[in-house]
Amino acid sequence: MSPAALVQVVRSGLVESLHLGDVAVCDAAGRLLAHVGDPDRLTFARSCMKPVQAAISLAAIGDAVRLSDRHVAAMCSSHNAEAVHVRTVRDLLHRGGVSERLLRTPSARPMDPTAASAVRGAKPVFHDCSGNHAGMLVASRQAGWPLDTYRSRAHPHHRRLLPLVRTLTDTEPVVGVDGCGIPVHGVPLRALATMYARLADPSALEQAAELTRAVAAMRSQPYLVGGRARDDTSIMQATADIVVKEGAEALHCAASLAAGVGIAVKIADGGYRAAGPATIAVLEQLGLLPSVARRTLRTSLRPTVLGGGRPVGHLEPIFTLSRERA
Repeated sequence: MSPAALVQVVRSGLVESLHLGDVAVCDAAGRLLAHVGDPDRLTFARSCMKPVQAAISLAAIGDAVRLSDRHVAAMCSSHNAEAVHVRTVRDLLHRGGVSERLLRTPSARPMDPTAASAVRGAKPVFHDCSGNHAGMLVASRQAGWPLDTYRSRAHPHHRRLLPLVRTLTDTEPVVGVDGCGIPVHGVPLRALATMYARLADPSALEQAAELTRAVAAMRSQPYLVGGRARDDTSIMQATADIVVKEGAEALHCAASLAAGVGIAVKIADGGYRAAGPATIAVLEQLGLLPSVARRTLRTSLRPTVLGGGRPVGHLEPIFTLSRERA
């Protein structure tokens, strides 16, 4: 099945570009509720797996290190490396008794332009995955696992993660290497939607407490999850019960905690600018956005296209969900 047209880019009245992609909406039983394009499209989970990775870290840390929602949200984040993000990651490492020098995230500059202009050079702590890696390091310190090889697929953290991924997705994932160097899991899009539906109510799982805490921290501290001008932060700030996580190559996953519904949106060409509008359109079509949230997210649903510094067009979702028969 081919990807469908999801988002078009209009400049001065002309459709200039078209982003194709796929959407899956599932419940916690794995039933496909709605879709666009191919819901069985195989894709790597990328950073959409971070709440699950954080749950493994939390299980290893236990009560040994006192962590706030801010620390846990940073463990689930793909942050901008604004001052608040860097400060939280460093405090997480400090509380866990781990040196910043042990971070194996690639050296990077902050994703946020304002933050980047305020620092010199590239550092591992500025990488958007540093909070996630910090959680793994603190977990490894507390569990007595090796610190220098925490990115390895053979590391105890990732050996514990894989069975949980299988349980949450009902699949045997393809295991690759993520951009930050840790293992990444490839599963069908509908499996990711199912996983997020199960994050809404993980009570039947052995890791229920840790998964619940990770999701609650994201909801409590959405700015720590992404930051300025980030889709997941904006959607969570505008809603009361939606949890959202961005992933690389224009993958967005979301769940309605109240409805128990999971959503996975993948833009086929990796065009990040289309992922936010498509995700918001899915939430809107499912009736999961109250009127206040729809108004708040209006500009994110139809981002402005500039010409000479002035608005001359916009992006707009152009798809309609196909609903599955009960």
